[in-house]
Amino acid sequence: MAAPTGLIAGNWKMNLFHAEALQLGTDLAERMDLWGRPPVDYLICPPLTLCGQMAAFLAPTPFKVGAQDVSPLKNGPHTGDVSAEHLADLGMAACIVGHSERRRDHKEDDALVRAKAEALHRVNLTSIICIGETEAERDAGKTIEVVTRQLQVSVPETSHSANTVVAYEPVWAIGTGRTATVEQIEEVHNHIRQMLYDRMDFDGYAIRILYGGSVTAANARDILFAKNVNGALVGGASLKAETFWPIIEAAGAVAARNLREAQQA
Repeated sequence: MAAPTGLIAGNWKMNLFHAEALQLGTDLAERMDLWGRPPVDYLICPPLTLCGQMAAFLAPTPFKVGAQDVSPLKNGPHTGDVSAEHLADLGMAACIVGHSERRRDHKEDDALVRAKAEALHRVNLTSIICIGETEAERDAGKTIEVVTRQLQVSVPETSHSANTVVAYEPVWAIGTGRTATVEQIEEVHNHIRQMLYDRMDFDGYAIRILYGGSVTAANARDILFAKNVNGALVGGASLKAETFWPIIEAAGAVAARNLREAQQA
């Protein structure tokens, strides 16, 4: 079975302003124009204040734009909340839900993450559902247990390969400079793949599973070539073209390998 199309997503978190964002978008678009486009999807998730402008600015390029959070509610008296309908109206293609920083800072649980994903599916947006264990949970040998629970509850029944991406982000590797080993990544990704297959049959093979957690130009190639890794959710390295672009190039190398293997099969 052919590997899913790769996805490189940049999560800008609460960083960059309009001028910086436009410059970064320009740099990425120019590099892409010179490089050509391998069969990989590209997404950036800027702060909400930049989402509409970046979607319009990058519309002629291969880069799509997504949001970093969404309300599960459709409309009404909910000051400060933004619905999936609002994101669709802005031209968003996707949205991150369940990121560990949301789970930690805003006490979001798996049930809320599932409701947010369902809201995105309601308007045909892709949900990037984040799961991952803390350092204490890994040290206690509970990684698979935690990932299993999060995946079972956070991924709604409305999920399928066209509207859902799963991102494994071990909490202890996010923004710390620590990265899981290839063996650790493969163990969890293989488990996620088996769970998706058990639940969705062959469509579970088509859902993209991203790795996130201190992905850099130095380690991207090894990570992206790992089994059942279909791309990366990139944090700090996505804020500059010179650090984000090598990760995109690594994804292109994986796509080229997959194409060769498919032609030889």
